[in-house]
Amino acid sequence: MQTLRERKKQRTRIALLRAALELFTTRGYEETTVDDIAAAVEVSQRTFFRYFANKEEAALAVQEMTEDYYVEAVRRRPPEEAPMEALRQAVVEGWDGLSEVIESVVPVELHLRMYRQVESTPALLAAHLRRSAETEERIARVLAEREGLDVDADPRPRLAVAVFGGVMRVTERQWSMGDDFSLAGIRELTISYLEQVGPALTESWRDS
Repeated sequence: MQTLRERKKQRTRIALLRAALELFTTRGYEETTVDDIAAAVEVSQRTFFRYFANKEEAALAVQEMTEDYYVEAVRRRPPEEAPMEALRQAVVEGWDGLSEVIESVVPVELHLRMYRQVESTPALLAAHLRRSAETEERIARVLAEREGLDVDADPRPRLAVAVFGGVMRVTERQWSMGDDFSLAGIRELTISYLEQVGPALTESWRDS
């Protein structure tokens, strides 16, 4: 059980995070300063830096939470599932839980707006892609552990995750450029694209 001090610190962190994302999505990432975020919560710049190392960390904090959630979702998949199916089902069956994780700190709608902001901000997109590569390595190691493989000797875990990560990246890009910015929209697009992976890799693309 959290102490009163711990609950207060958690509330301050969430308030800073929400203020940061609201400012980034309305004013722009580059146009928003740490002082702006601190002022919105009526705390000092020093207080901001107690919770976040910089603006980038605040901008990608919720994304980091979702990535951690997904890694653990893959780890919890039934051992009899094939690796690609485990990756797919972790996404398909994890949406409701993921929404709860996001809602524990910010509204899902705000997170989705920030997602689009990342796509249109070069500095954030570069950081996001770097972190995504790190997450893919973590997932590859989880798959290797599940299958009893040495991830550095057997290329299959990294190959599987690379294919899956590519699908997710295409999904993100297409969703951010579309007209449906809802959670249901990205969920449906993700499932649709995942269902096309097998045919895209193994079947002819030409009409018979």
